[in-house]
Amino acid sequence: MGKLALVGKITHVPSMYLSELPGERQGSRQDAIDGHIEIGRRCRELGVDTLVVFDTHWLVNANYHINCAPHFKGLYTSNELPHFISNMPFECPGNPALGKLLGQVCNEYGVETLAHDATTLDPEYGTLVPMRYMNADQHFKAISVSALCTVHYLNDSARLGWAMRKAVEEHYDGSVAFLASGSLSHRFAQNGLAPEFAFKIWSPFLETLDKEVVAMWQRGDWATFCEMLPEYAVKGHGEGMMHDTAMMLGALGWSEYEGRAEIITPYFGASGTGQLNAVFPVTPVSGKAIPAAQASAADGYRAFPRL
Repeated sequence: MGKLALVGKITHVPSMYLSELPGERQGSRQDAIDGHIEIGRRCRELGVDTLVVFDTHWLVNANYHINCAPHFKGLYTSNELPHFISNMPFECPGNPALGKLLGQVCNEYGVETLAHDATTLDPEYGTLVPMRYMNADQHFKAISVSALCTVHYLNDSARLGWAMRKAVEEHYDGSVAFLASGSLSHRFAQNGLAPEFAFKIWSPFLETLDKEVVAMWQRGDWATFCEMLPEYAVKGHGEGMMHDTAMMLGALGWSEYEGRAEIITPYFGASGTGQLNAVFPVTPVSGKAIPAAQASAADGYRAFPRL
């Protein structure tokens, strides 16, 4: 059947777009852009037809949602940082059939999910920025999944990732990449200090915490990381409460995952936040759902404050 060919944790910092434009920031995020281009190149080599993005800029207050419109096209301005992303053109094909399949299987696994194919909803920049650099020629279809989840269990997000992998492998005729689009620590610089922290992390605590997490990923210490994820999401100011990361790890096998991260763009600071591009080898998983005993570390963490 289908194949989950590549899984990544990626940055979407709006300064990547600013880096294209004339001015003092031109070229300043080329390493992050090059990382996206490299991930796109690998997806092409692997025969990927659709990029499924877990987008921490798509805020939802009930259910999980999939934007699987047939086609995306328009001009995007960030409501958060309109001086960074303004009138950015975007266009790429969607994949309604896969989106509806993903939603169907998530519901079969008990994670209530709605797929939207007949919609005028445009993706957020957590999807649009990666598509700009990975998919400039519109080679790939794209699907966006809500991952700024305000009243959701991380446990359910992990199960959603698992169910989406099962949907691809058991029911889809094609190859897919899953991309968790979000930062590590996400504590923006205080108002008035943004220029000073343009290339820095907000605090030594957050930088140390992030770097230890990256080291865990590189040595494959997933049991420890999965157990600490709910607390890291809160104390580390994780973007979107790290629901994109839970989805990604659910697809990889949660704490049973045995792969190690390959860092494509090394850890860097952006407006106080911690960022990177990394890919994770897709390894075989058991045929059963994520065991409750392993996923239970995420239970009870619901309705996190938005930090």
